[in-house]
This record gives sequence, structure tokens and C-alpha cells, in this order.
Amino acid sequence: MSDQDYYEILGASRTASAEEIKKCYRQMALRYHPDRNPGDKTCEERFKSAAEAYSILGDPQKRETYDRFGKDGLRGSGFEGFSGSIFEDFEDILGNFFGFNFGFGGGARRARPARGRDLGLEVEITLEEAAAGVEKEIAIQRAELCPSCGGSKARAGTRPSVCPSCGGRGQVRRTQGFFSVATTCSHCRGSGEIISSPCEDCRGTGRKAQKRTLKVRIPAGAGDGVRLRLTGEGEAGEAGGAGRGDLYVDIRVKAHDIFERENNNLACSLSLSFVQASLGITAEIPVLSGGTEKLKIPAGTQSGEVFRLKGCGVKDLQRHRTGDLFVTVDVRTPGDLKKEEKELLRKFAELRRENLDRLDAGAVRRKTSSRRTNFS
Repeated sequence: MSDQDYYEILGASRTASAEEIKKCYRQMALRYHPDRNPGDKTCEERFKSAAEAYSILGDPQKRETYDRFGKDGLRGSGFEGFSGSIFEDFEDILGNFFGFNFGFGGGARRARPARGRDLGLEVEITLEEAAAGVEKEIAIQRAELCPSCGGSKARAGTRPSVCPSCGGRGQVRRTQGFFSVATTCSHCRGSGEIISSPCEDCRGTGRKAQKRTLKVRIPAGAGDGVRLRLTGEGEAGEAGGAGRGDLYVDIRVKAHDIFERENNNLACSLSLSFVQASLGITAEIPVLSGGTEKLKIPAGTQSGEVFRLKGCGVKDLQRHRTGDLFVTVDVRTPGDLKKEEKELLRKFAELRRENLDRLDAGAVRRKTSSRRTNFS
């Protein structure tokens, strides 16, 4: 057991949190690790001291005993100092920083079969399909387990053999200093098996690209940029692995000829002549679900006024409510007047007592971006 204070060894304060203690230990372990300092006995001793300190301060009960009674209290509880068992969580703390796994108190393990790769694609739909929901059929090319070898990678009638270098463990253990490390076997690359006769169909990969047709249900209200996840529809993993990957479908909505979408609302423009806007009219407005809705435009409507048709928008993907359709009036000014039409307009101006030679007072004023709305 070291005589130095454990907090001093790790460079931590007595009020440090468990995470701060762990961070201090990791920094010390990486700094004085024997692999970084080959043959340096001083670094090896400091590495041992840091490990011993963390074995106490990293354990809430031992830390409490140490804080109250010091090292004498630890001796009374049976603690005798440095032991290889304190490295059981070493890999969790240092990860694979040095490129190999640490083998304290556990057997070497072969590399786990890899999970299948995730795939992604885009599906383009119309605005009508986005509003109502639609089922689309999609074709993808993905890796499947080889039908000839079933993913074993070996030719039919043969079987993989146990790797002679690691004995099928996938790792080779070696002793270094006061502890041992287990490195991935370079002969079998961690699989624990040797393929003497590779499958000719998949060339020993265990998987083969195949075309698949799937159906994907796009829910009502899905918008541009929405991503759908199809669990288990990605590529196949290695035989005996952690399963297939997933398929991610990104939704793209085509531009519509009439409507623009903003969240769950739709917008369109209604073009009226100045006579229609002046006298008023009942307009038939097409809606996305099909058919039309009647919209009463009152007399004297100005260009830029907005009217709302409730519930004629798009269904909300999460809250199950439907947006509205906003109709903006655009008053047209005729540019190809005939002589008789011009005379009628001049007579109309006289009746209105409008001066066609000069502007009325106050005609030029500050521009405003606000529009009149007519929401009922």
C-alpha cells in the first residue's frame, strides 16, 4: 500500500465528484502507461500508484472509509494495496486508446459479428399524397446473406476451421510488465476462424448484393424533409451477428401548381379584375382534397387582402388537426384598353370626381407590409 495521500496521487481535491476522480485517474493512467514509457520503472510505479488510488477513491464505500479513518481504516477492512483485480473496469475508463483490449480478470473474446449497414434513400411525392398519406413501393439494392453459403463465407461442403494462432478466441494474450493485454489476432482478424475454401458465389464475404422491393407507408401530413425509419430493412449483418441495419426514407414533396405549403397551412392567389373586386363576387376555390369551396369576395376588396378557408389545409403529423387555406386577392389592371373602354373609364372618373391630371393629396405615403385580412 502506498504511503502517499490518494488525492495527491491523482491530483484531485477532497471534494471532487466521482466523475472528476475518474477523469483525473484517466489522465494519470494515460500519462504513465507502460506502453507510452517502455522500460521506465518510475512511470510504471506511478501507474500502479494511480491505479491503487482510483481503486479506493472510485469506490464510494472505500472512499468514505478512507476519508474518515485514512489508510488505517482500509487495512482494518482487509485492503492490502495494489492488485490486478482493480483493473476490471480499465477498458471502460481508458477505452481502446492504445489500440488493444485490456485483459484483467476476464477471458479474451473474439470479435463480435458486425451489424448490417444502415441504408438511406429519397422518395418524391405530390402535395396531395403528403396531405392524404400514401403507400409507395420502393426498390433498393442491399447486401443479403449469401444464398450459397448462408453467410458462413465457406464453399458448400466445407466448414471454417479454428484459427491456429488464437485457438478460436479471436485475440492473442501477451504479458507486459505487471499486467497482460489481449490484442486482436492478426491471422483471423478477430473472427477466430480461418476460411480455407472461400465461397465462390460471394467470394468469401458471406454477403451478396440483391435487389429488393419494399412498401413504405407515408403518413398523412408528412412534409418535405421528414425522415421515416424502417427498422431491420437495411443490409444483412454477418451470420450470427447483431441483426440487420435500418432503412431511412427521406420525403421530398414536389412543388404544386397552385398551392404553397407553410407548416400545416396552404396558400394560393386569386386573380380578380378591378370590376370584380369593386362589385364583389363569389369565387369557386379549388381545394387540395378535391372539388371546390365557395369564397365570397365582398365589394370593394383591395389587392393584397387575404381570406381564409378553415380546415382546407394539411393534417398535422403529430397533433391530428388540419390547417387552413389562405387566399390572397390579386387585382388585375387591364393594359390593353380599347377606345370605348377608355371613354367609359374617363366618365367613371368624372362620376367619382377623380382628377386624372394630378394625384390627390396624401396619395404618396410610407409603405406598409401589413395586409388586410378577412378571417371569419
